[in-house]
Amino acid sequence: MQQRSGTGRRALFGAVCGLVLLLALWQAACASGMFNSYVLPSPAAVLRAARRMFATGEIFEDILISLTRVLRGFGIAFVLAFLLGAFYLLFPRAGSLYQYLVHFFRFVPPLSLIPLLILWCGIHETTKTAIIVLASFFPIYLSIIKGFSSVDARLLEVGRAFGYSARASFWRITLPAALSDVLVGMRTGFGYAWRAIIGAEMVAASTGLGHMILFAQQTSRTDKVLVGVFVIGVVGLLCDRLFALAVRTLFRGFTASGWD
Repeated sequence: MQQRSGTGRRALFGAVCGLVLLLALWQAACASGMFNSYVLPSPAAVLRAARRMFATGEIFEDILISLTRVLRGFGIAFVLAFLLGAFYLLFPRAGSLYQYLVHFFRFVPPLSLIPLLILWCGIHETTKTAIIVLASFFPIYLSIIKGFSSVDARLLEVGRAFGYSARASFWRITLPAALSDVLVGMRTGFGYAWRAIIGAEMVAASTGLGHMILFAQQTSRTDKVLVGVFVIGVVGLLCDRLFALAVRTLFRGFTASGWD
């Protein structure tokens, strides 16, 4: 326990030192006159903009809107990925009907589909949800397939010896054994979803963090653009840490690695 606590303190100290170094280099670049204040505002200017945005509450509304969209799309993507992964495991021959189609769309960037989605659905929430689903579905699906396919055959043999049906074997053996891969896929998929919503909101939205950044750029407020970038990173990091904490708490013993 003490060793783990010491490792955590060292990691925190390293992160703080890295942040201080970044701010020092940023301030030095601004003070040297290498960049115009329009191109690269000073840390103090960005901090003042952040204080105003947090004081008025406008940034909180954009965060909530973007996060709500991400959670909705991510939830849909996980359900679809889990159902298709389970279907492929239980009925591998039938799964071959859609496997190549899934891999085809895996290589199509979701943002490239925005013109079609806007044409079909307008700039309403359906478009943004579809982009998030397309962005987060594939890492979740591939991790689920990997987890389901790498279950120890001896465990399945034991299940058959106890008379488990295919469905009982799935719920009692395959899913617990694949849980680590499933959770890693969810973690990765959420990161993809969070990145995708920012791009989607820049193109097909009038609210949210992505739209806020685009509007700030159009009004020559580079300080607000940088505030938006930092907020996106911080919110994404906090969500990832909370997810890791929930995994360690709820599934202790199932995921021994990858959740530090």
